Amino acid sequence: MTSTAEAALWQLEFATPDGGALRMASLRGKPVLLNFWASWCPPCVEELPLLSGFHSENSVNGWQVLGLAVDQLEPVKRFLSKAPVSFPVALAGMPGIEISKSLGNLSGGLPFTVVLGSEGQVAHRKIGKVTPADLHAWIALK
Repeated sequence: MTSTAEAALWQLEFATPDGGALRMASLRGKPVLLNFWASWCPPCVEELPLLSGFHSENSVNGWQVLGLAVDQLEPVKRFLSKAPVSFPVALAGMPGIEISKSLGNLSGGLPFTVVLGSEGQVAHRKIGKVTPADLHAWIALK
């Protein structure tokens, strides 16, 4: 059974840095590692290569990774031009904090990662920087 916050998440659409749009509904049906981050957040920036590696290794097994930037377009574009990632990034802006809070980020801090199972429900939450051990444990949650 999905919660109201989970149901609302799947209805959202976010702008992408290249001017397109990403509909959350397009990710439904496969496990999703949803990472809230910002270019001005040092631990966020430090974990992005790890998340990129996870995506590269596990996308063949159905895993999806989405970086939701709680940030503005220009800083995100600048950051990604210097440090590209293998997974899609979309712009949540400051409303991203409220979205993350609705999914269990009580402090509103960054980085915040939510693992969504293939049924669309929250399987795990983590405030703070993701570790290789976290990623290894989450693979079993899909």
